[in-house]
Amino acid sequence: MSATERLPFRDPALPLRKRVDDLLERLTPDERIAMLHQYAPAVPRLGVAAFRTGSEALHGVAWLGEATVFPQAVGLGATWDEELVREIGEATSVELRAFHHHREPLMAPGRGPISLQAWAPVLNLLRDPRWGRNEEGYAEDPVHTARLGEAFCRGLAGDDPDHLRAAPVLKHFLAYNNEDDRCTTSSGLRPRVLHEYDLAAFRPVVASGAATGAMAAYNLVNGRPCHVSPLIEAELRRWAEPTGYELFVVSDAEAPSNLVDPEHYFDDHAESHAAALKAGIDSFTDHGEDSATPVGRLREALERGLIDEADVHRAVRRQLELRFRLGEFDPDLDPYAGIGPEVIDSPEHRSLARRAATESVVLLKNTGLLPLDPARTPRVAVIGPLAGTLCEDWYSATLPYQVTVAAGLGAALGARGGEVVQEEGADRIALRSRTSRELLGKTAFDVVDWGRAMLTLRDVETGRYLSLKDDASLVADRELLKTWDVHETFRLEPAGDGAVLLRSVLTGRYAAVDPVDGRVAVTAETPETAERWQREVLRDGAAEARAAAEAADIAVVVLGNHPMVNGRETEDRVDTALPAGQEALLRAVTAVRPETALVVTSSYPYALDWADEHLPAVVWTSHGGQETGHALAEVLLGGAEPAGRLPQTWYRGEDPLPDPLDYDIISAGWTYQYHRAAPLYPYGHGLSYTAFTHRDLRLSQESITPDGSVEVTVTLANCGARTGSEVVQLYVRALDTRYEAPRLRLADFRKVRLEPGESRELTFELPAGRLAHWDVATGAFTVDPGGYEVLVARSAEDVVLTTPLTVTGTAPQPRVVVDRRTLTLDFDDHAAIAIVDVNRIGGDAVTPADPERPATLLFRSVDLTGAVRVDIEVARADGEAGEASLEILADGQELIRLAVPVTGDRYAWTTVGTELPGLASSGVLDGVHDLTLVLHGAFRLLAFRFGSTPAAD
Repeated sequence: MSATERLPFRDPALPLRKRVDDLLERLTPDERIAMLHQYAPAVPRLGVAAFRTGSEALHGVAWLGEATVFPQAVGLGATWDEELVREIGEATSVELRAFHHHREPLMAPGRGPISLQAWAPVLNLLRDPRWGRNEEGYAEDPVHTARLGEAFCRGLAGDDPDHLRAAPVLKHFLAYNNEDDRCTTSSGLRPRVLHEYDLAAFRPVVASGAATGAMAAYNLVNGRPCHVSPLIEAELRRWAEPTGYELFVVSDAEAPSNLVDPEHYFDDHAESHAAALKAGIDSFTDHGEDSATPVGRLREALERGLIDEADVHRAVRRQLELRFRLGEFDPDLDPYAGIGPEVIDSPEHRSLARRAATESVVLLKNTGLLPLDPARTPRVAVIGPLAGTLCEDWYSATLPYQVTVAAGLGAALGARGGEVVQEEGADRIALRSRTSRELLGKTAFDVVDWGRAMLTLRDVETGRYLSLKDDASLVADRELLKTWDVHETFRLEPAGDGAVLLRSVLTGRYAAVDPVDGRVAVTAETPETAERWQREVLRDGAAEARAAAEAADIAVVVLGNHPMVNGRETEDRVDTALPAGQEALLRAVTAVRPETALVVTSSYPYALDWADEHLPAVVWTSHGGQETGHALAEVLLGGAEPAGRLPQTWYRGEDPLPDPLDYDIISAGWTYQYHRAAPLYPYGHGLSYTAFTHRDLRLSQESITPDGSVEVTVTLANCGARTGSEVVQLYVRALDTRYEAPRLRLADFRKVRLEPGESRELTFELPAGRLAHWDVATGAFTVDPGGYEVLVARSAEDVVLTTPLTVTGTAPQPRVVVDRRTLTLDFDDHAAIAIVDVNRIGGDAVTPADPERPATLLFRSVDLTGAVRVDIEVARADGEAGEASLEILADGQELIRLAVPVTGDRYAWTTVGTELPGLASSGVLDGVHDLTLVLHGAFRLLAFRFGSTPAAD
């Protein structure tokens, strides 16, 4: 045994903490600080290997070549099946172990083995269906998201008490749900939204001990970048404390540098990196493989006294603790070290992928067309751009094989004497230059519309996509759309003279033709300098689709999105409409074949108003991975039950959705909890081929205390002729509240499979905490006494059983504001405000969203008895135009208006106050009032205080 092998940190008999302490103390200051980068170098003198953070593992191992591809996370969300999601997490981590032990990294070879730290799951809530990364989240509801997130984490981590199979990292902390300008936009979270919604998805997963780390988000929250958020320590790490392990928090790629540019939150990188480290970032994913730059910035911060050795120790300790738990220092004791490469895309994992894809299929509408009967409809036309292809998304592996919808249906029908006719329905065109008279690429192209007139042009001879090259030339050589910058999308814009212009979506430039040599280059900046192309239609895709549908007994039209186009990382959608070309194709087919089923394969919801009105059947699945075709064939032909239920609301096309940057789900009306208009398909919706009844809803007691609980019992019966699955959804609703309560809120759910005629009694434990709301007056979760309802539902809009529940206790008292500092963020309601940072370290304040318009804060039931003075804490930067003042009203009557002075800087706070002599002596202020603060002009307001004694001279 060598000397290093005899060191205490190598002794597995010692407690984990002592081993970590021993290794940490043996590292030099330079060795420790070097470990703060994503690529931590080896320490040969101690026998410590190089280490890297992060392998993508959202729905299977990604970015490492071929591996099992499960349905997208939103598809897993549609299963509502915790055990299935746990199994998928387990399969993913088993394959990650195989890659770790038996494959070399594709990126940064020589900088450590493939990481066992899995950057998954994503717990960001699907608040806005237009979010470009909608496919990565599980659901719009925090309970739903947390339950599946915890299950996936447990599958990743394994069940060994001492060793992790993989180390789950929760993404992206916090309130990250828009892509456009994501590095500079701020998500405004009032306390109720913060605690009841966004934190609620992370809290149970961290508190359970299932997660080992988290990744900070690109965006800002309340004006402060997430990478320097005090919530990392105040919430995330506080929840983890009872688990006995610390969370290892990593940055998102390049986010530490973003703190200076483009966010301009700090003046220089040493200052920004120091702030991120002190806020709780343990590993800097920055500058790719270039460790020298971020580590150099941290060294400079240390030299300038912006951080100290204790800050470095703290972060490195968390990394080392994780590495010990992953078995790095005890390979002989690691129960997962023997996993071999044969597990990658193994038969067992293929079977699991098929089951997951099947369980995630959601039947949105069915008037009897489904399931298909091959005896009555033996000839099926499978039509559409996604009929004969599967797509990879940015966080999926390379598909090891593809079973498309057409192939899956064809195989299943063929075994029963039927057949499939496949037709893409794409126009086949040639683009002829009016300058050279030559065809673009000397070939024809099949054109598909992916929305917002974004087209792909696929060479009919090779099947490869037309692609814009770095030298601005156009070459049809891409087999797959899967690059960070997509070079393969174009628009054909009318030129006004019967011709079209070919424009790159990526660069915005137009194709031009050199009049001398005929070379085509995408270099024209304006339509006037662009080449005119004659669009020659060689095949009418809609006509071909109509012919195929007419010749068939039934049509299955497969539409949807490409995950790399029109809604993806860095790009939100502008609406929820189906691509115009796809909508036209659907209508053309339906006109000649009313017996048409629409299958939507997509990363996000669409407004399917026309389809819902005119078609007999509508089905949705996410991009379901390699087994998509088998899964859909089973469901469409009735071999499997449509067991999926929607994980988010599908809104109607005419429904004006709130602004994407309005994160206040309460006032904006986001999600099933607060949206008032009837949706097209509600959260939790999904039909079955069998019929279920719910009956005998009862509570173990009619009333509970605010810290009590109640058992909820309901009987579910399958009264149909087929075996099927139902998701029993348990909601709660508060009645006659002093706050704006959700319309209803998911409290629990259970997926149940029943045989025909079978019934089962289900019992749910409902703690009073499920009824709680964040009380802004006390700064804590509170269960108000009063009336509630417990509801059993098929979806958020299909409640089948309701029973009352009473919470006993003392009624809440009016809010005390006299002789007490009240933060303005703790309002009950608001209008036209923005939430901003108090300083770069912590604290939140409010300011008018538009200084030209008054902004309003409402504080309900405020006791002003004895108030003789008011003081406000304000900040106002130099150069702010116009007057600034705060108007204070009680029950609509003005009490006082205070002028706000210039303080010199947005973080320079001062207190402004005045006596209320006339009002105090008249008794107007005594008693309970609704207090309104109206902000006029550009300034920040942090807090106010009513005093019972005049200010001292």
